[in-house]
Amino acid sequence: MSEPAEFDRFADNYDECLNDALAASGETKEFFAQARVEWLARCLKEYRQPARTVLDYGCGTGDTTAFLREALGCESVFGLDVSIQSLERARARHGAQCRFLTFGEYMPDGSVDVVYCNGVFHHIPPAERADAVRYISQCLRPGGVFALWENNPWNPGTQYVMHKCEFDRDAVKVSPPEAARLLRAGGFEVLRTDFRFFFPRVLKMMRPVEAWLTKFPLGGQYQVLARKPVH
Repeated sequence: MSEPAEFDRFADNYDECLNDALAASGETKEFFAQARVEWLARCLKEYRQPARTVLDYGCGTGDTTAFLREALGCESVFGLDVSIQSLERARARHGAQCRFLTFGEYMPDGSVDVVYCNGVFHHIPPAERADAVRYISQCLRPGGVFALWENNPWNPGTQYVMHKCEFDRDAVKVSPPEAARLLRAGGFEVLRTDFRFFFPRVLKMMRPVEAWLTKFPLGGQYQVLARKPVH
């Protein structure tokens, strides 16, 4: 993960920075967060995957953590982050429904059903990404699922947004094949890779066809869904 201070300085204006970068799409961060979680819920239903306990890895200010609780019907959902100030915002906004912890406050115990992670791995130095995958595996129960969402470096719009977003400019992007290889190397079984977010708001009448474009590798983001082996 990035150093805590890096995102502490964006905790107060994280929403503003991200929404400013996303303005060209015509949507806000809430639109994308809800759509990611809804797609994950659809995938979990297809695989009959329970989601009693869910971890939001790199939860930031916690808005998506709350979406996960609502969409997946979790019994328990919690977020982890390195940024103390972001966690303070998360607790203030969503602390009544979700738990928010630093990595030092949580000990992986192999009990989590689903780990969700969005836009975090491009902030992790490449040499440390295998350790992050290993940590996530330790959090999951055997048969648990890891949903890794990343920005698609093959999409020109995504390149523009990341360049415009102050906290993403120096990120080391992760390609879809690279993400899948990383998870397989960490012992996961990759179930599927789906591409999402093809059309900006001005072309929203086209969005119903996105369900048939999930294998076309030009969506703005992609999800690699992987399972921890049972044995």
